[in-house]
Amino acid sequence: MELDKVVNGAQSDQSPIRFRLNASSGVPTYVQLVTQVEQALRIGYLNVGDRLPRIKEVVESLAINPNTVLKAYRELETKGIASGRPGVGTFIVASPPTLSAEAFEKLRQDFIDGWLESALKEGLDHADILTLVQSTLESRTNDSTVLTGRVSQ
Repeated sequence: MELDKVVNGAQSDQSPIRFRLNASSGVPTYVQLVTQVEQALRIGYLNVGDRLPRIKEVVESLAINPNTVLKAYRELETKGIASGRPGVGTFIVASPPTLSAEAFEKLRQDFIDGWLESALKEGLDHADILTLVQSTLESRTNDSTVLTGRVSQ
């Protein structure tokens, strides 16, 4: 996800978010779009009232089928996050509780300076780090899961 910058205190008619795809992730394209919107809301990059990119813009920038974008936007509507306005666009109508930008940045910096720095010094690569974080989050969600394997280096 990429964000447009605010110029002179005013934002252009463009959406504040631009989507990116990871073709090698194995995650369906529409799910990647939905996830990027949810993440942008959680960290305060998107707010209630912001317009999502027009379907035509997403199709042109990512070279994907318009039905894929429609499916993602419908999913956001089903979740109560976005609402389409015919001829105008799709807008954010609800947001989960979010951290302030300052609190988010402090936590991010603490993570970078602490745990992430240690993991990199131990020789973990990007895939190892993602696997470790994901498996840890999953084990916290499911208390019966016990991790017995080790991340290979």
